[in-house]
Amino acid sequence: MDAENLQAVLVHSGTPLISFQDDYEYAFRPNPHFLAWLPLTHHHDSALLLRTGKKPCVFFYQPEDFWYLAPADPESWWADHFDIQRVSQADGWRRELFSKFNGVSFGIRDVAAIGDAPSLSGSFDDDRINPPGLVSRLQVERSRKTAYEVSCIREASRLATVAHREAERAFREGESEFRIHLRYLAACEHSDAQLPYNNIIALNSHGSVLHYQGRDRVVPDLLHSFLIDAGCTVNAYASDITRSYAAHHTTRDSDEGFAELVSAMDTLQQSLAGAVRAGLDYRLLHLQAHREIATVLKSFGIIKVTAEDAVATGLSRVFFPHGLGHFIGLQTHDVAGLIDNRGQPIARPEEHPMLRLTRVLEVGNVLTIEPGLYFIEPLLQQWRAHGDAAAIDWDRVAALKPCGGIRIEDNLLVTAGGSENLTREAFAKL
Repeated sequence: MDAENLQAVLVHSGTPLISFQDDYEYAFRPNPHFLAWLPLTHHHDSALLLRTGKKPCVFFYQPEDFWYLAPADPESWWADHFDIQRVSQADGWRRELFSKFNGVSFGIRDVAAIGDAPSLSGSFDDDRINPPGLVSRLQVERSRKTAYEVSCIREASRLATVAHREAERAFREGESEFRIHLRYLAACEHSDAQLPYNNIIALNSHGSVLHYQGRDRVVPDLLHSFLIDAGCTVNAYASDITRSYAAHHTTRDSDEGFAELVSAMDTLQQSLAGAVRAGLDYRLLHLQAHREIATVLKSFGIIKVTAEDAVATGLSRVFFPHGLGHFIGLQTHDVAGLIDNRGQPIARPEEHPMLRLTRVLEVGNVLTIEPGLYFIEPLLQQWRAHGDAAAIDWDRVAALKPCGGIRIEDNLLVTAGGSENLTREAFAKL
């Protein structure tokens, strides 16, 4: 606040969005900068006031309501650390803040506000709403997780692994994508709105759609593969886990060795995860992933050129078009992945614009490692038309294309001695 010439910062939790010409509220998630201080995971129209040297204050919105369940009283385990000011109106924080609050009168230029601009419009000057310097400072701080935050992510990982196992059982039993999703939700006792992101439940070629959003009710006549990218939340902190499976019938003769390809990618992923440590430039690990994936492509006869040539020419990006991973925390793709500690942008590698994390890793970071290998028709056709078509064994690709793709993703904590794989540890305890 001193650096930004501020007397106070107000962090607003957000306001629900109402559908057009109706009273239906879309699923609400509070501002993550608010959640970084408070475990109020569904609480709207509250606000946190931060002042140098003062106990943080919460304008706690608690209306008298009979249409919806009103928020329960604050729980002492967190509320004892705050000055709680109850307000019964959604804009109650405005009147409290700009009246003589605790003997202090704030001017409009004395306070910066963090949150959704529509909720804050009219109460602050535009340049005091989400000022870039302050936002960058908050983002960098959030990238270094506290023991409490790590505990939440660890528990979110445990819940997700339980649900992942149930989803795999559902796949082995021949369930549809829709039914697999329902069994995942039941196993972790989450609703769709509580998930950190939309579950990716992909059978067969659907695994080649990176953010596949459908959930077919009909089971394919022949099952080749299953890709599940799904997490859980605890106090709004997320886990983000992906696993890929070959169907039981899959053999080298039936699907050209897809099961062996999954195993090779799992080994590759664990090798990359083992390299995570403080001081590592994540961009270099992403480039290493491309070299190793190109080696797998060559060893399985999918490409006909060397791994080095595949990376140099961009052929590896046809099969691995996304980034190796990202920070994770209150947001699935958590903040500060593309800036340094001063808030300055850190460029992505020129040929890899999808990478979400370019920082040098620090103790306390939590991040994902998620290499992938896919058979994506548009990318393959672009290469056939504009690249060296002879570099790919198209018969091998045709045989594997019904399987869609492979992605394996773990969540890792950077420690003083290297890293801790929260996902593998949770699976090992099942």
